[in-house]
Amino acid sequence: MRYLFVHQNFPGQFLHFVRHLLAQGHEIVFISEANSNHIPGVRRAIYRVPRLPSMETHRSLREFEYGLLRAEAVATAARTLKGLGYEPDIIIGHHGWGELLNLVDVFPACPILGYFEFFYHADQNDVGFDPEFPPSSELAASVRVKNAINLQALCLANGYGQCPTQFQLGTYPIWAQEKISLLREGVNLELCAPEPQARRRNFVIKDVRITPKTPLVTYVARDLEPYRGFHVVMRALPRILSERKDAHVILVGGDKVSYGTLPPDARSWREVMLRELGDRLDLDRVHFVGKVEYDDFRALLRRSDAHLYLTYPFVASWSLREAMATGCPIIGSNTAPVREFITDDVTGRLVPFLEPEKIAETTLALLDDRRTARRLGQEARRYAEAELCLNDYLQRYDDLVEQIARVHRS
Repeated sequence: MRYLFVHQNFPGQFLHFVRHLLAQGHEIVFISEANSNHIPGVRRAIYRVPRLPSMETHRSLREFEYGLLRAEAVATAARTLKGLGYEPDIIIGHHGWGELLNLVDVFPACPILGYFEFFYHADQNDVGFDPEFPPSSELAASVRVKNAINLQALCLANGYGQCPTQFQLGTYPIWAQEKISLLREGVNLELCAPEPQARRRNFVIKDVRITPKTPLVTYVARDLEPYRGFHVVMRALPRILSERKDAHVILVGGDKVSYGTLPPDARSWREVMLRELGDRLDLDRVHFVGKVEYDDFRALLRRSDAHLYLTYPFVASWSLREAMATGCPIIGSNTAPVREFITDDVTGRLVPFLEPEKIAETTLALLDDRRTARRLGQEARRYAEAELCLNDYLQRYDDLVEQIARVHRS
């Protein structure tokens, strides 16, 4: 088959499936904005957004306008491909940035399988979840408008959808859920695998050296921000460090924001929390290592004695799946996206998102009770083997594409 993929940040969510298709001998062209990364065998078409949204546009509409600008740029690239003779059998992409919206005008008979990630609500899920950041009176209208691309995408001719978790699928209206298939994403269980305790040795990441006997608490997010519970984790650290004088903490993530907004009075949330906690933190044992290479990330998970994963009721991170596959003892927030993966005292421990004292208490308990920590890590790995196997995910992906193709052949 001929596949056309679209994602502004190549290859986005489609890395594993693209590699799988290449191994099967399919023909792949990928339209993206980013010109970084490279997968041998994938032909690339780069688009450029001609301008940013106008400052004269209503602020709630600027994201939608940017999506329409992307849609136009991608359609221009697609017309060039069509002029060169490339006619895809299926188009696969992410609907979040509007890139797929105009492809129905270029390839009107071609099915489009779009990744639907999240449907926003003004009165539930992430909005208003954290009382520390109450929504403004103007937010509700802006949140509703954030679904403009979602709603356009749901009305595309020959459009089909996929969504990676039941929670995320459940954020969509009932009528929309009927158009979207649940396609749970998988993990490479060989790459993300536990390391036997007997092989433990000095661990080094970004010049931070951890000895084999040092208790290590880990936290990973794309960016250190409230949506992923960074502020709550930081408030849990003073007690953890006070009661375990031998423990160290490594936090992975950048100083920007992937979700939400930057603080109004600081350059980053890390700066805000360091200012708040002051000398209550032993910074000789708290290590901010920024963003790290994937191999270092996997090694960190293997070495972790207690891994903290918190999130608002929002999109679940890939790192949660990878931590489970690696057999980490996980302390997760008792929020819907996490409960879909973690069963309390079976595959991890669930803690209230907003209670740093409870998070600290649970972390200390796992550091003290290594037998329970090992049991939880082993059960997390078993869950990953049963539910998150990459090969099973790729087979389900193949089946979904074949189902769509069969409809369009008939």
